[in-house]
Amino acid sequence: MKPVQILDRYGQPMAMSGGYSGAGAGSGGQLLDWHPQPKTADAAILPTLVSGNARAEDLVRNNAFASNAKQLHIDNIVGHLFRLSYKPNWQRLGINEKEARAFSKEVEQVWKEISDDPNCYLDVERKRTFTMMVREAVGTHTTLGEVMSMPHWIDRRDSPVKTAFQMINPMQVSNPNNMSDTNSLKGGFEVDGYGAATAAHIQSASTLGMGDGLGWEWKRVPMQTPWGRMRFIHVFEPIAAGQTRGANQFLSVLEQMKILPKMQNIKLQNAAVSAMFAATLETTLGTEDAYEILGGLGGDEGQKAYDRVMGRFADYQEKTNLKLDGVKVPHLQPNQKLKTHTSGNVDNGYVDLESSVLRWLSAGLNVPYEQLARDYKQSSYSSARASILEGWRYFMGRRKIIAARYATIIFRLVFEEMVHRKLITLPKGARFGLYDGGLASWTNCEWIGTGRLAIDGLKEVKESVLRIESGLSTYEKELAMMGEDYQEIFAQQVREMEERKEFKLPSASWAAAEKFAPAEPQETTPQTVGA
Repeated sequence: MKPVQILDRYGQPMAMSGGYSGAGAGSGGQLLDWHPQPKTADAAILPTLVSGNARAEDLVRNNAFASNAKQLHIDNIVGHLFRLSYKPNWQRLGINEKEARAFSKEVEQVWKEISDDPNCYLDVERKRTFTMMVREAVGTHTTLGEVMSMPHWIDRRDSPVKTAFQMINPMQVSNPNNMSDTNSLKGGFEVDGYGAATAAHIQSASTLGMGDGLGWEWKRVPMQTPWGRMRFIHVFEPIAAGQTRGANQFLSVLEQMKILPKMQNIKLQNAAVSAMFAATLETTLGTEDAYEILGGLGGDEGQKAYDRVMGRFADYQEKTNLKLDGVKVPHLQPNQKLKTHTSGNVDNGYVDLESSVLRWLSAGLNVPYEQLARDYKQSSYSSARASILEGWRYFMGRRKIIAARYATIIFRLVFEEMVHRKLITLPKGARFGLYDGGLASWTNCEWIGTGRLAIDGLKEVKESVLRIESGLSTYEKELAMMGEDYQEIFAQQVREMEERKEFKLPSASWAAAEKFAPAEPQETTPQTVGA
């Protein structure tokens, strides 16, 4: 005997009622057939990890907007130079502030010599400076959702340090022989009972340059050495508990991103057709001519009759030579009519549709619409600034979580060697050394990337000055927002003031700037930003 079921008005088994309409049938039963399966982060990512990443990489290679989105992440998060702002926790270390400032300057100078040298000491391939490595890391994270790298110990005579880093493409990390995931091996990583990665399996690269570029051998790399030094770097932002691999930025917009070029190609074809026209010559033939052509003559006789009639038309048109401003105008025979045919406008609101799709992409990729679409026509100063500031907040989060974390790991590994090689000397009398609880304090730092885009430079400089004068900000924060190091700026200002005095030049001041560029009255109407 079947159990009794209570059906609703749609003939479906009535579910237990809940307090949220989104978990019910919806208005008119629109949600009845929507039954997504609850999944963990790994269950949602790992089965389609390869295909999702391959599609994202293909888009970045061949789609202009995808390529632009990736470049926007790189330029806004890192920029042209990723500067170290070294800040040892001197209070925790038990040294005085003066010693800490002197030590900070020494570390920054040595780090700059090593990291930005054109010989690319920190790259095993000798192709990337430190800034280039961080830019590549951010681009890889945008496309594939994670950053992977391996530190090596390489003895090169011309390098001041032996620590160098190898960039790893995340597609190379997978289970050996592509075996299925288990509780202890997932997505190419061995994990312990708490979900922490203990080793990575890296698939070798093929030297043949064919297929997907991967070989058939895997190398197991522990995440750390027995004494705790990192051997494999894996940086991503987890979105749920137990997540092993990162999800790329394009997954939520792959479908829309893929279809947009097709829409544009169809639009281009329609535009080409619209620019074309055809012309026909319509005529009413006499009875005799019509009989000659249509009177049942077949074979060669019919063809000769047709050629004879059309020859008379051609002779007449050749003898007629009417022109208007150099353009020939055909003089038609009686009962002839010249008719042109053109394609109608097939736009059908394409511009609005494309803009709607681009806004969808902008939301999914977390980049401002104006920058993604390169479209500022409809933006006022206020709306453009609000959009860019919203994007800036996202980029700063990515800088802290991805770029700065990756850069700090590299700096920490190089810092250890700098100490051991006597390239720098730790201040005496510190409470902690490198390995007795003080490593984090000795390697504490901030990173300065590209500055925030200024739409109206004068207004934003005045805003910064007011924040400093009112005690709401500092020169360090404001100059970091511009992508500059305040200590370098101050030192340069001192040098310039001395030189101006030497050449008997007047000193510059904010008051003088206000005289040349007084504050403008508040705008009452939106100001359009040029495209």
